[in-house]
Amino acid sequence: MNTTVAAPVVPPFAVVSGRQVKEVLKGRESEVTKVVEATYRLHAAGRTVNPPSSFLRFDDRPTSRIIALAASLGGDETRVDGLKWIASFPANVRSGLPRASAVLILNDPVTGYPFACMESSVISAARTAASAAAAADRLSRGRPRPARIGFVGTGLIARYIHTYLTGTGWSFEHTGVHDLSAESAAGFRLYLEQTGAAGPVTVHEDAEGVIRSSDLVVFATVTRRPHVTEPSWFRHNPLVLHISLRDLAPRILLSATNIVDDVDHVLREATSPHLTEQLVGNRTFLHGTLEDVVAGRVTPPADRPVIFSPFGLGVLDLAVGKYVYDAVARSGELMLVDRFFDELNRYG
Repeated sequence: MNTTVAAPVVPPFAVVSGRQVKEVLKGRESEVTKVVEATYRLHAAGRTVNPPSSFLRFDDRPTSRIIALAASLGGDETRVDGLKWIASFPANVRSGLPRASAVLILNDPVTGYPFACMESSVISAARTAASAAAAADRLSRGRPRPARIGFVGTGLIARYIHTYLTGTGWSFEHTGVHDLSAESAAGFRLYLEQTGAAGPVTVHEDAEGVIRSSDLVVFATVTRRPHVTEPSWFRHNPLVLHISLRDLAPRILLSATNIVDDVDHVLREATSPHLTEQLVGNRTFLHGTLEDVVAGRVTPPADRPVIFSPFGLGVLDLAVGKYVYDAVARSGELMLVDRFFDELNRYG
């Protein structure tokens, strides 16, 4: 019986541009959301490796940072290793540049060789928005479906979240908007009105107005510390997608049902859940993960605010990145870099 095992082969190295990423993801919000939900299931089943993110900070640029998210994703068709390297430089906005830029490296799990470098700011935004859309769907079950949405923060992430909500079947009677930048708020309002899917749009002067007038509240800011401190603003028990993680004071989390993507990951880097844990000395205020809700292990009550605080897992970037890579490969439009790895004989 021949038991010869084929020698591993180094895969060709490809570069996938932002334009290609956008072309693959456009109009596929439901598919990408399903990819994200499937990845959460793999993560809950222990079929991923997702170490803590590494933060590169700068003494001379305190508002800026670059984050490395290494991860490994299991699964029969999704097996891949890799790294997202994403920079956040808020000062870019003043000169008209996007705040965030990113690349995603995909590694072959057999040889370890990288086989793709992908523009990843769009992948990152898409996986974040898909996670938010999945949470909005799952956490709104068992309560009246939100009809009024409010956005605190109006950048790229807010736009993608709105796109993914409407792309997965949501519609809203009214949309509220607040941003510290009047120009950003006006631009987002124009975008919403042009989509035709937002209903009337109101720009609020403060976060309180948005929160009190919304059944579904999306926080997508770049704040470094809590700026929303009054639990009474949430007395109407809205569903809150706390995407930017640092907007809410601990007293608000303590008055709500708190759902996260991963307990250990979210309790670090001065997130609102982290500050709450430091205040009370335990993590019992966290009621479970989104996968716990999907699996029926946790049912959020309808008589309290529900807050979803996702730290953002590197395995989600890998899953969406691999989805995009496979689609581009099937199209025959991969941009291969000839002889990127030139020394492939161990002995020279």
